[in-house]
Amino acid sequence: MGDKGGDNHSEVTDFILVGIRVHPELHSLLFLLFLIVYGMVLLGNLSMIGIIVTDPRLNTPMYFFLGNLSIIDLSYSTVIVPKAMVNILSQKKTISFTGCVAQLFLYALFMVTEAFVLAAMAYDRFIAICNPLLYTVRMSRNLCIQLVAGSYLCGWVSSILQISATFSMSFCASRVIDHFYCDSNPIEKISCSNIFINKMVSLSLAVLIILPTIVVIVVSYMYIVSTVLKIRSSEGRKKAFSTCSSHLGVVSLLYGTVSFVYLTPPNNPELRKVASVCYILFTPMLNPLIYSLRNKDVKDAMRKALWRNKVLL
Repeated sequence: MGDKGGDNHSEVTDFILVGIRVHPELHSLLFLLFLIVYGMVLLGNLSMIGIIVTDPRLNTPMYFFLGNLSIIDLSYSTVIVPKAMVNILSQKKTISFTGCVAQLFLYALFMVTEAFVLAAMAYDRFIAICNPLLYTVRMSRNLCIQLVAGSYLCGWVSSILQISATFSMSFCASRVIDHFYCDSNPIEKISCSNIFINKMVSLSLAVLIILPTIVVIVVSYMYIVSTVLKIRSSEGRKKAFSTCSSHLGVVSLLYGTVSFVYLTPPNNPELRKVASVCYILFTPMLNPLIYSLRNKDVKDAMRKALWRNKVLL
C-alpha cells in the first residue's frame, strides 16, 4: 500500500480478518461450533433477562445488575460472533474500515462496562451481608441506576480513547489483521507508525479500569468473609456465602479468560485466538448457567415460567 509512512489510515477502505487457522475441511465444523455456542448465548441471556423482567420477586438490586450483565454479555458476543461466522465460510474475509472501528469501539465499551458492573455487584453483596438492615436504604433504585449508567460512561470514555489512539496510526504495510475480529493488539502489528503512544494509552486504560474494579471486589469480599466467619451457625454461614458464590464464579471466569487472552505470548497468535473464543463465546454462555444453577430464586422463577408456558400450551 505504498512506501512506509507514505499512506495513512484515511486511504484504507477495509481490512482482511485472517480468522482462526484451521484446515479448509474443518471450516464447516468451526462454523457449527460458533453457531451452537452463540445460540446458547442468545437463549441463556435472553431467558435470564426475560425472567428478571417478568418475575416481581426478582425486582431487587442484585437482579437489576444481573439483568444488565446479561445484556452486556449478549451485546459483546453479538458485536463479534456473527461477522466471524460469515468470514469462516467466506473467501474474502473482509471488514470495512468503518465496521472495524465500530467493532473495536463496541467490544471495548461492553468489556469495560462489564468490569464495572461486576464491581457494583460486589458492592451490592457487601451491603447485603455486612449491613443488611440498611440494605434497602443504601442500595436504592436511583443508586443502582447511577452505578450502571456510570459503568457505561466509563466504557464509553475508554472506548473513545482506545479507538482514537488505534486508528490514528498509519497502515502502509498491510491490511491483513491476524485475528477473527478487530482488536487493538493485532491492528498495531500492521501499522507502520510509532505505536509507543498507543501502547501507553492501552496500558493506562488497563490500569485505570482493572485496578479500581479489582480493589472494590477484593475489599468487598474481605469484609464479606470477615462478616460471614462471625456467624455462629454453620447453616447461617452457608446461606450467607451462597448469595455470593455465583458472583464469585462469574468474576473468576471473566478475569481468568481475559488474563488468558492478554497474557498469551504475542508470538503465539493462534493460542490468543483460542483464548478470545473462550472469552467472547464461552464466558457469556456460562454466566447465565452459573446464576441459574447456583441461585434458588432464579431456579424457582424458571420453574414458574416453564409451568406457566406449559399451561398456556
